[in-house]
Amino acid sequence: MEKKKFTVWGRNPVIEALRAGRSIEKIFVAHDSHPPRELLKLAKERGVKVQKVPRKRVEELAGTKKTQGVVALLSPISYVDEEELFKEAIEKNSFFVVLDHITDPQNVGNIIRTTELFGGVGVLLPKDRSSPINETVVKASAGAIFHLKVAKVPSLQRALRQFKKMGGWVAAVETGGKDIREVDFPFPLAVVVGSEGEGISKSVLEQSDLIATIPTVGKVPSLNVGAATAIALWEINRDRLPKVEPKIETP
Repeated sequence: MEKKKFTVWGRNPVIEALRAGRSIEKIFVAHDSHPPRELLKLAKERGVKVQKVPRKRVEELAGTKKTQGVVALLSPISYVDEEELFKEAIEKNSFFVVLDHITDPQNVGNIIRTTELFGGVGVLLPKDRSSPINETVVKASAGAIFHLKVAKVPSLQRALRQFKKMGGWVAAVETGGKDIREVDFPFPLAVVVGSEGEGISKSVLEQSDLIATIPTVGKVPSLNVGAATAIALWEINRDRLPKVEPKIETP
């Protein structure tokens, strides 16, 4: 079995990775390839998405042409069940961030880094239409991802409904809401941020207990989602953060 950092390629190695229960982000299959039925069956059972892409893309990910048309992206982290994430947020009266279909790994990494810096317990991601947790995410997070709980779910809507039943609150950071400076945020809290192109999906907005908006005055229509999350998390946690003691210089 040949192995590159965070990747496994070849039909049998990918099948064995699935059998062994390795945490796999996604499996890419070349358009002109026909993967074994067993591979597709195991991927379905494990809830791993299989995506058809050009052969060149498969070879680029593997770093070799000897792929047999299939490459799997291994996760550098171990995921937790969403209930474990929710329980920690509730026990610590803290928050976690929900990334609603954010596909840019740089943004995902930046958001994870900000979440950890402001005392969050983790992040919640959808299984589909979301950036894989890859080397770029790890680097952009500056390693913060290793200090957080990360959960992936088939449906954000259902997961947030469960969190609310457990006693949590859901706040969406989106346009058209109340000025974020005037919101008294309840805890434990799920903070939802959406993709730059589409924003937060309607089904997730419907689960939100409140919508907070960051006021702006410039001509650019919106903030980058990473910057918006940083501003929102600072404002949400402003009264919970430790006071910075002034540095007194001695003569």
